[in-house]
Amino acid sequence: MTTPRSEFLAGIKGVGPVLMGVLPFGLIYGVSAHSAGLSASLSQAMSSIVFAGSAQFLTVQLLGAGVPAGIILLTAAVVNLRHALYSASVAPFLKRLHTGWKLLLAYLLTDEAYAVAITHYQQPGANTNRHWYFLGAGLGLWMTWQASTAAGILLGAQVPASWSLDFALPLTFIALVVPVLKQKAEGIAAATAGLCALLAASLPLNAGLLVATLSGILVGTLVEIRPRKSPAAEIEQENSDAPCETISHEKQEERKS
Repeated sequence: MTTPRSEFLAGIKGVGPVLMGVLPFGLIYGVSAHSAGLSASLSQAMSSIVFAGSAQFLTVQLLGAGVPAGIILLTAAVVNLRHALYSASVAPFLKRLHTGWKLLLAYLLTDEAYAVAITHYQQPGANTNRHWYFLGAGLGLWMTWQASTAAGILLGAQVPASWSLDFALPLTFIALVVPVLKQKAEGIAAATAGLCALLAASLPLNAGLLVATLSGILVGTLVEIRPRKSPAAEIEQENSDAPCETISHEKQEERKS
């Protein structure tokens, strides 16, 4: 039986590969915030309070462009709508926890933490201490994000754009998702979401990400609930066809005679 400590350490270990993609992503955010004119304290505070990479990048860009605060808040809310889907997905596993635990894990719920935690929750076995795994993964990500943000702020514009560090995180997600696509519906949902993300990449407010997410969920659900014959129904169908085939065969023999 697992203990809270073992689950917590397993969560840190499980999120380890993802951190290799988070590091350059946070570094780039720190550089971007510095370039947009934000102070070091504000840039770091955004990482601590918001803790959502895509929303932070977008907010920094809009602040640099002088966009009104209301528009910035609305845009950030739209970009983060996918977290509502994440919450709905993990909610059944967390329903027995106290409110304090739920609030803490809600704060730590990011794309990366969700991908790691939901995979662990779906494994067979008791879910008694698996929220500690979620906590370990979330805190590992949080600490890495804060440290990489601080490094980006300190480095400022010294990181050359030719390094293309922003491409590291999508590659990490691909490596994380592909191995768990074991069913037909999951593969079709992932392929649909990827295709929609490419086709809708030019939509304003980064809405293409939400469109891709909803499209993948819809198509995957339709494939999953598609009516299929059970093995018992197939056997029954074969048995019901057998007498018809026998009668037809007997008639052919009578005609020959």
